[in-house]
Amino acid sequence: MIMTSTNADVVSIASKLIACPSVTPARGEVFAVMESLLLPLGFTVDRFVTGEAPDGPVENLIAWRTTGAGPHFAFAGHLDVVPPGNGWASDPFTPDIRGDLLHGRGAVDMKGSIAAFVAALADIPGDLSGTVSLIITGDEEGPAVYGTLALMDRMAAHGLRPDLCLVGEPTSSQRLGDVIKIGRRGSVNMWIKVDGVQGHVAYPHLADNPIPRLVRILSAIEAEVLDAGTDWFQPSNIEITDLEVGNPATNVIPAAAHARISIRFNDQHSGASLIDRITAIAAVEGGVVTAKISGEPFLTQPGALSDLVAGAIRDVTGVEAELSTTGGTSDARFLSRLCPVVEFGLNNGTMHKLDEAVAIDDLKDLTRIYALVVRRALGG
Repeated sequence: MIMTSTNADVVSIASKLIACPSVTPARGEVFAVMESLLLPLGFTVDRFVTGEAPDGPVENLIAWRTTGAGPHFAFAGHLDVVPPGNGWASDPFTPDIRGDLLHGRGAVDMKGSIAAFVAALADIPGDLSGTVSLIITGDEEGPAVYGTLALMDRMAAHGLRPDLCLVGEPTSSQRLGDVIKIGRRGSVNMWIKVDGVQGHVAYPHLADNPIPRLVRILSAIEAEVLDAGTDWFQPSNIEITDLEVGNPATNVIPAAAHARISIRFNDQHSGASLIDRITAIAAVEGGVVTAKISGEPFLTQPGALSDLVAGAIRDVTGVEAELSTTGGTSDARFLSRLCPVVEFGLNNGTMHKLDEAVAIDDLKDLTRIYALVVRRALGG
């Protein structure tokens, strides 16, 4: 069994990672710490920086260790964090233990989970046959342009393709282990522009007001019912997230009006099909649509991987995990192209909030769960 003083204490590892300010896109120190944790464990580590402004540069890390022929189990996560904001009780990048909680930005999302997986490696017998890898990005909280997608290309260049993947996102809701994510809805944002002709409000016949046409477009979109949901997914929903004219004058008909919508959609749709659908609605009133697909939906059918994770949760905590597809997007939407993927990690109650904190007992239990998952995935 591999055991080092570097990785034996999950609280110490989490604290080292939290102490590195790594607001997205993350680079530098936090990846150096990660590398220093993995090299003594016999991992090959590949750190690389890619991308240009405005969405880059971004640092990423792949690490892998192979012991004979066998399955390839991957753990994926991100070292970048959202900006801490003002009003913390302590410095967000100075790990602070108060009572039974470890405070700091990233404690939950998701440096704590990464720390638990690194600590779990201490309980993985060296004679288990197969490959363990870590897929760690620095821009999951950002545009995700130069992160996991770049990592997937880099893995292919190294001849690495996992058979199973666990993403350490904070999925637990009320207590550690109560929720495993087996899928996520897709996400697409669209911008609608309606051009008119500017003019004086007293002479409307000499102008063309774009606002009524945009309102009719939004009314038609609001009336759309995309679906009623599926066995595993809630109904897809369209939300109007912005409406702008930018007209400071009270006596001027504006030249253009703009709106933005966001659609979260299940696996009955694709991003492209929804763009076509909204484009057709907007075209009736002369609206023009531009769009960006953030991710397509994915579903890992309940089975071997979810059973593996649920069994480890049950054996460590006694909790029966619920399988779910709710919540926002994650980098699992990309990794699902490679292999079956599920997400499981810490309690998400304080993620992205002031005074983000993780229960120390949860860190220790998560370490035990991850260790069981890997051992069983490799046949131990």
